Amino acid sequence: MRIRIAGMAVALLVAAGSAQAAGWCESGKPVKFAGVNWESGILITELMSIVLKEGYGCRVDSVPGNSITLESALSTNDIQIFAEEWVGRSEVWNKAAEAGKVVGVGAPIKGATEGWYVPRYLIEGPDAKAPDLNAISDLPQYAELFRDPEEPGKGRFYNCPAGWTCELENTRMLKDYGLEGTYTNFRPGTGPALDAAIVSAFKRKQPILTYYWSPTPLLGRVDMVKLKERPGVDKSIQVQVGLSKAFYSDAPELVAVLEKVNVPIDLLNTALAEQAEKKQEAPTAAREFIKRHPDIWKAWVNRAAAQKIEAAL
Repeated sequence: MRIRIAGMAVALLVAAGSAQAAGWCESGKPVKFAGVNWESGILITELMSIVLKEGYGCRVDSVPGNSITLESALSTNDIQIFAEEWVGRSEVWNKAAEAGKVVGVGAPIKGATEGWYVPRYLIEGPDAKAPDLNAISDLPQYAELFRDPEEPGKGRFYNCPAGWTCELENTRMLKDYGLEGTYTNFRPGTGPALDAAIVSAFKRKQPILTYYWSPTPLLGRVDMVKLKERPGVDKSIQVQVGLSKAFYSDAPELVAVLEKVNVPIDLLNTALAEQAEKKQEAPTAAREFIKRHPDIWKAWVNRAAAQKIEAAL
């Protein structure tokens, strides 16, 4: 009996060791992505999903939610990958990183920007209505120009949708710049709703004050100018792949891939613009990108994985 028990114990240890050696995906664990809801994040998530599924045999899934809830899920390993994490922007991320619950790797996007924008036609040209508007600090005197149709005594600032990390930052900025009394903090329901408001204003050559960011297809369609912030404000942006600590520790073979993921921002903007023009779903756009740009993604993977991905497509 003792021999049988001892043999069973050895077998269990060997099996456990084999599962660990086999790697995250080979052992049957799924890889769950943050199902973010902005264009560049969606496309990059799809690209990573294709690479891990077709190249490394992973079972992949995407969990929908807003940035804050998804960062919380990452910290508890309910999801494993947040494909486009704007590091340092979110208190949820910052606290999780300080506690060692999440890890940022690589640089999927370099040169990302964000800020408060107005149409160029408002500040330049013979019909410019605000030629002296250059900075956020100038906005108190322009509340009437950006009049809110629902609160005519105030201007309207188009913030991010509620639940996005940038919504909280912009709300703080309204307070810091003393604009709470003169501007409404308008939060569109979705990203597409924000885009629709901007495009509508441009079609009618109307004033609009809005937060926006790059990479995105919209800034390739409309000509907007970023307002200056206070001197000394540094808003350099670092975008990384956010990983749960468990995934980072237990899937080194996949972390090595994700560390290399990078899509040049000009190419990403072009791909997003084409996707919008063709009205493609993100999975279709991602597969098209993989087919058209092997020089980009082959730098992320080993030769065997590259062959599997090409065969799958």
